[in-house]
Amino acid sequence: MLNINEAKHNAIQGYKRLNEMAMKKLNHGGLLFTFSCSQVIDNQMFLSALTSAAIQTQKNVRVLYQLSQPPDHPYSIFHPEGKYLKGAVLQIN
Repeated sequence: MLNINEAKHNAIQGYKRLNEMAMKKLNHGGLLFTFSCSQVIDNQMFLSALTSAAIQTQKNVRVLYQLSQPPDHPYSIFHPEGKYLKGAVLQIN
């Protein structure tokens, strides 16, 4: 059974690899809509994975929008992991 740190590491590596593949496929000016619904990955970790993917692919990436879960998906202040839906719209140059 994975511990929480191993789960976070595996998730971050997966998001990095997945977004690297997508960034490589997009032409200059292309848009990438990317999302995470992982509780163990917070927004900053997700953005770090996207940054790593951009560095690895040597692409200039701009964040056009950051997205989070809608109002019909509330979370408890005592359970911040409940705020698990996150996304970004990226322009790949």
